[in-house]
Amino acid sequence: MIKKLIQPMLIVAIIVATVSSCRKDFSTVPSFGNLEFSKDTVFLDTIFTNIGSATYNLRVYNRSDKAITIPEIKLENGITSNYRLNVDGIPGKQFEDIEILAKDSIFVFVETTIDFDAISDPLYTDRILFDNGDNQQDVDLVTLVRNANFIFPGRTPSTMEIDNLFLDGQLTNLQGRFLTDSELRFTKEKPYVIYGFAAVPANKTLTIEAGATIHFHNNSGLIVDNGGTLKVNGTLEEKVVFQGDRLQDAFSRVSGQWGTIWMRSGSVENEINHAQIKNGVVGLLVDGDIESSTEPTLRLKNTEVYNQTAFGVLGRQAWIEGENVVIGNAGQVCFGGTVGGSYHFTHSTFANYWNRSLRTLPAVLINNFLTTTDDDGNETTITRNLLAANFTNCIIEGNNNIEFVLDRLPDGSTFEYNLKNCLIQFDDFNDSFKNNAELNFSDATRYENIFLNKNPDFKDVSKEEFIIGENSDAIGQGRVTPVTSDILGVMRSATPDLGAYQHITFN
Repeated sequence: MIKKLIQPMLIVAIIVATVSSCRKDFSTVPSFGNLEFSKDTVFLDTIFTNIGSATYNLRVYNRSDKAITIPEIKLENGITSNYRLNVDGIPGKQFEDIEILAKDSIFVFVETTIDFDAISDPLYTDRILFDNGDNQQDVDLVTLVRNANFIFPGRTPSTMEIDNLFLDGQLTNLQGRFLTDSELRFTKEKPYVIYGFAAVPANKTLTIEAGATIHFHNNSGLIVDNGGTLKVNGTLEEKVVFQGDRLQDAFSRVSGQWGTIWMRSGSVENEINHAQIKNGVVGLLVDGDIESSTEPTLRLKNTEVYNQTAFGVLGRQAWIEGENVVIGNAGQVCFGGTVGGSYHFTHSTFANYWNRSLRTLPAVLINNFLTTTDDDGNETTITRNLLAANFTNCIIEGNNNIEFVLDRLPDGSTFEYNLKNCLIQFDDFNDSFKNNAELNFSDATRYENIFLNKNPDFKDVSKEEFIIGENSDAIGQGRVTPVTSDILGVMRSATPDLGAYQHITFN
């Protein structure tokens, strides 16, 4: 880990050193205390204990018309400092006779790795001192350090190679391990940081308490194995949050930072309530066997899934029941119910305004098949029964013309669906779906009270704020259901608004 963090700094150092070596000889005068800096404080944001920070930069300017020499640049805490510097291509903690040409500048790069248990104050600070005596200037360094529970993959004792998971008796290419009995309850006392895939064993339950935060490293995630169970018990006041382990503000809306939460076929009684799942590849991957299921694979309530590179929630032959669910902004599909299954959503919002790449798939995609290709390029297609795709009082919207698609492979398998009181973006201006009988919105046996191409009036789609405003066409268009309050706990009226939220007046 440390080597990987240092490499970018070394590359920069080599480049800068190479450029510096090409300078011609020149005369300098001592620094005179008039350096200027690109910032007066370098905030290294928040890091976890013993996990290296990103590399931050500070630019030091010589605005004078003479080349200068800075006699000394150092960290105030000296060699005991937890910060690391690279000044004009040279790594270290103390530097002498650093030259800056007239009207020129140099870069100072800063990194840190801090042991939470070795410091007295989690707000760790130091200063970079430039020059000395009356000419001394300084720039503050500030880092907030958080303690955490770390879950790492195991290692093979003989080779120290990171272990891969065995699933169904087969070795996978997923680094990780099964959780031990003592690790099967996550609390809010400290964040959890997971490296690789942490797996819930068969006949075991991982319980995540209200207020817990789970951070995944790159290519990491959570797996609920066949026979295992996941219970996420968030509340309105204390949500459970799943996200990446990069805590800097710059990463707050960067997708693809981690893998997925995967509920494997045969996992049972999975429940997620009052959670936020953001910035992964696939927020929730839910596999099932609808032909033999006696209860839902997943009950999903009062939950937000945002900013996934591929799918917000992907069900494959699964049974999912959702209420007060918001799935927003995914690189491919917000909700995919594929290879058949049974899917029931009430008062849910599916809103895809992804703008980081070309998106050709709709916000909601339902099909009854799966096509695979072997190493020789031969395709195989399997179909399964779609027992239900039911959406009641939902909003299905986005920045594409078509945001809802039913894709049926006609082979005699069951394909059941019903939509009631839904606002849907579906502008088939070029008749691409003219011959798709499943998208006949005038079929009253399948579609009731459908509002096509209306205005949802979301607050701010770029910030995943999908609450609706007073100009929304979704206001008062719903039917009474057992879901009597919205995702924020606001009671619904006798004629409720569509989607996960009752409307508000925007400030």
